[in-house]
Amino acid sequence: MEQRSARGHLGRFGEDAAIDHYRRQGYRLLARNWTCSLGELDLVLQRGGLLVFCEVKARSGSAFGGPYEAVTWRKQRKLRALAEAFLIASRPHPDAVRFDVASVTLKPGGTTSVFVFESAF
Repeated sequence: MEQRSARGHLGRFGEDAAIDHYRRQGYRLLARNWTCSLGELDLVLQRGGLLVFCEVKARSGSAFGGPYEAVTWRKQRKLRALAEAFLIASRPHPDAVRFDVASVTLKPGGTTSVFVFESAF
């Protein structure tokens, strides 16, 4: 249970860091942890006519590989289905849609590294 709580805390921390990154780039957060029967979207953001679905992967080290490596083709397929469900439910009418992966790494000493892979898949 303790490990699950720590993982949840790291996940929230990673989402917060990714949101800050996007806001500095002029994006507006539309949804965080949007859920439906298919699962959950971490972040849905918008800038102008562009709608971004962002999967956030946070790590406290590189022992299990980089955060980006955790987004498998199965996960990509699921995220596409979730995005379609979001578009149907929310009807935002974007000009374009993009799928990003935000790689957030908590480094020793408390510094944070955020790298966003735009159009990751």
